[in-house]
Amino acid sequence: MARGIDHIGVTVPDLEAATRFFAEAFDARVLYDTLRREDGPVGGSGTERRLGVPPGTAEVVIRMLALPDGPGLELFEFRGPRQRDAAIPCDIGWQHVAFYVDDLEAAAARVTRAGGIPLGDPQPLPGPEAGSRNRFWYARTPWGGTLELLTYPDPQPYEKTTERRRWRPPATP
Repeated sequence: MARGIDHIGVTVPDLEAATRFFAEAFDARVLYDTLRREDGPVGGSGTERRLGVPPGTAEVVIRMLALPDGPGLELFEFRGPRQRDAAIPCDIGWQHVAFYVDDLEAAAARVTRAGGIPLGDPQPLPGPEAGSRNRFWYARTPWGGTLELLTYPDPQPYEKTTERRRWRPPATP
């Protein structure tokens, strides 16, 4: 049985630029490089079979980042015969990564300063997630991926109908 999310894999066009973005936007820190640039690339039938990628695709560099609290971010840089633009929410597949924050405006400003592209203004969380201070905001990463910032410090209506609760990081001191 799954106990939680360990990490989220993100394919990026430039590993160093993506590392800077996540460090500046979210205080992510490098834990380790699984595949260093000087040791790669790694490709061939084993990689193609293990990852389900087209023939000729190779992993160039892989890095694990740690967030201050929550799952890790595993960054991948590939080269090969096919690479599409970043998926947007209407595409099939994993569509965005959401980061819980305590101060939505400050976090949105930080993401924007780091190179994120705002997709509108912060909005109230709707329906079962509503609360006077419960809000969310979407942005694109510099390479086009979608991310969400959200905060829900107030009780949510869904909590009246179930004992289960959404996971959230522990409160900051």
